[in-house]
Amino acid sequence: MRYLIICILLLTFTACGSYNSIDSFYEAHKNDNQVTAFRVPQFMFSLISGISPEMKAMVGNTRDLRYMQFPSKSDSRTRFLNGQMDGFTSNSFIEIFRNNDNLKRNIVSIREKRDVVKEILVYNNNGNFGSFLYFNGNFDPLKVREFAKNQEFDKFTEGLLPQMNLDTPGITN
Repeated sequence: MRYLIICILLLTFTACGSYNSIDSFYEAHKNDNQVTAFRVPQFMFSLISGISPEMKAMVGNTRDLRYMQFPSKSDSRTRFLNGQMDGFTSNSFIEIFRNNDNLKRNIVSIREKRDVVKEILVYNNNGNFGSFLYFNGNFDPLKVREFAKNQEFDKFTEGLLPQMNLDTPGITN
């Protein structure tokens, strides 16, 4: 029994110290060199919902919205970032879209509870820059799938950066 408790505590501390969540990855890298990172405050959601009618429906159900863009200029850095995102998506996310082109990635993953999507993670890496867009809220699974298929999340990101008064290099595949 004592051995079991020690093992559980050890696993808990190990899990807390790793990058197994968006929160830990965001906190660990938001101050890195050449990183653009932000969490959208609630009062900004009304401004962001003006990007498109489709996004108005999406943002209206959002409680947490984050974006991070980071340099990915070497193959080893790109592999590291791709591995980190693969770690998130393999934990408890379900991939609904993936496009791999050598080290380039475009992935849309969701976390669901019953018939509602609770979290959406959109990861892009073009070999020069990587980014993730993260939503937490209550979303229609069919709408999320449609957004992924029609690359609406990419369009949303392109509209989000100017709304936040940011001029960052684009993520293009």
